[in-house]
Amino acid sequence: MEQPADGQIASIAVPGVKAEGQLLYTMRKEVAELLDRHQTSFPGAQPVSFARQHLDELTKQDYYVCEKSDGIRYLLYSTDDEAGNEAHYLIDRKNDYWFLNNRNLHFPRVNDPSAFHTATLVDGELVWDSLPNGKKEPRFLVFDCLVMDGNKLMDRTLDKRLAYFKERLYTPYEKLFKEYPDELKFQPFFVEMKPFQLGYGIEMMFKQVLPGLKHGNDGLIFTCRNTPYKHGTDPHILKWKPPEENTIDFRLKLNFPTVEPTSEEKAEGITEPFVDYDSLPHSELLIYKGDSGPERYEVFSDLYLAEDEWEVLKSLGDPLNDRIIECNLDEQGRWRMIRFRDDKSEANHRSTVSSVLESINDRVSEKDLYRAALHIRDSWKSRQARAEQESRRGR
Repeated sequence: MEQPADGQIASIAVPGVKAEGQLLYTMRKEVAELLDRHQTSFPGAQPVSFARQHLDELTKQDYYVCEKSDGIRYLLYSTDDEAGNEAHYLIDRKNDYWFLNNRNLHFPRVNDPSAFHTATLVDGELVWDSLPNGKKEPRFLVFDCLVMDGNKLMDRTLDKRLAYFKERLYTPYEKLFKEYPDELKFQPFFVEMKPFQLGYGIEMMFKQVLPGLKHGNDGLIFTCRNTPYKHGTDPHILKWKPPEENTIDFRLKLNFPTVEPTSEEKAEGITEPFVDYDSLPHSELLIYKGDSGPERYEVFSDLYLAEDEWEVLKSLGDPLNDRIIECNLDEQGRWRMIRFRDDKSEANHRSTVSSVLESINDRVSEKDLYRAALHIRDSWKSRQARAEQESRRGR
């Protein structure tokens, strides 16, 4: 990867200085209070996997659709420090807080470029955009806004939340860099609003939006316009992936065989059976039950590992047991490892696993979405016409 420009983050996985100890406790408590929450857990909304029943759901309510970026999910928290200076943190899904120690990041307020936002929490993804010159550029793509300057927006409709963000934060931010373009190179990353289409804009998504992306993509996100922002799993945010890309995050449990020493090993003084950490282990995939203590996991299935795959994993020299790994089903119905998910602290909950399995068994293809688009559009237009009639009657 190219060296980042002055001030740019070098890693989207480690975007700043990780808050620890008392500071982390204080920050989590501060954000919980800002949201009027009793829990200090990660406050972001989480989607459910798209299943066939959701095709019908898209006809019943207004949904927006955007691309699902292959980046890292963060909430961006803007506040001030003890000295009254502008301060920003990125909050990841592990509920870790990363302090952005680049003092150049500035979000001016409307009509006052020197003033800045506090008590502000926005939702987005940090991605690497590939540029024509071969370099990469970090970009924070905003897709929701929870609080702006202490004003809680969670109960407003999605379009109003985004409009409020655009007017109060994004437009002044854009204006700043139109006036001072040289300052862009000192930013830790660039901020953009993720473009949304109406829920029936399937053809536009597949033919125009996705092919034109500068960063990786792994599906679509459908978000209901009318429902409030929900902390935790939100049944009105639908994550669609191509059927072959539906995956589950498991906790890996390696069980190594105990073997008897060979005659050569006995000659070297090894007389007792020992655990053979070199041979291919029996690999179990654990899912999260949601409880605490040692019983909080249950074995879901086995991981299929070929000998050559095991040799590659061993050669990494990294700890393997207890890691979170992303897996998919191969054509023979075996769970195969795709990658480590060190950005996640926990395996998928069994409710999430059920949702993904439903998506796998109840596959919704790109063609299915195309076929549903016309019905989604007609339903949307009918609701719109009824709303306009009721509005005229009420005048």
